[in-house]
Amino acid sequence: MLKIVTVPNSVLTAPTQKVKTITPKIKRLVEEMKKTLVAQKDPEGVGLAATQVGESLSIFIMRPTAKGEILVCINPEAKFVESDDIVHESKTLKAKKGKQSKMEGCLSIPRIWAPLKRKGKIQLEYEDLEGVKHTTEFEGFEAIIVAHEVDHLNGILFTQRCLEQNVTMYEEDGDELIALKT
Repeated sequence: MLKIVTVPNSVLTAPTQKVKTITPKIKRLVEEMKKTLVAQKDPEGVGLAATQVGESLSIFIMRPTAKGEILVCINPEAKFVESDDIVHESKTLKAKKGKQSKMEGCLSIPRIWAPLKRKGKIQLEYEDLEGVKHTTEFEGFEAIIVAHEVDHLNGILFTQRCLEQNVTMYEEDGDELIALKT
């Protein structure tokens, strides 16, 4: 299993390199990324970019449900489809005064959450592990995962998006979320 890189590691904020050839080494990396993603508990991971395991390559994987198949996306290119913004729904915690909030988080930024808005539909062009090209439209929660992971490949962390949207970030403390002062 691979170690997940956490902030402030510079690999997380640098754009990745395209995969020129899908070699046995790339296939091994993806298999190790899958094991790493599946092993993530509290929180469960739904996506993992190669940068998050220290590799500056344009690869991410996603698994929107705990029992779902893992989708491998190599050299992904995202196009936003006209739609309403939606808020991430991967984690529900009690805010300090007992309110429930839907939050987005990141395995590379442990215990930090925010009600970040993302586009509700994304069209993604990518290659699978066999080099076959796909064009798929993702909606809802899956679109959020794709946007988050594509941001990773472009060197953008979700906290940067929080600052752009001027949303409050929260730190997890047990079952509670404590607002961070900005």
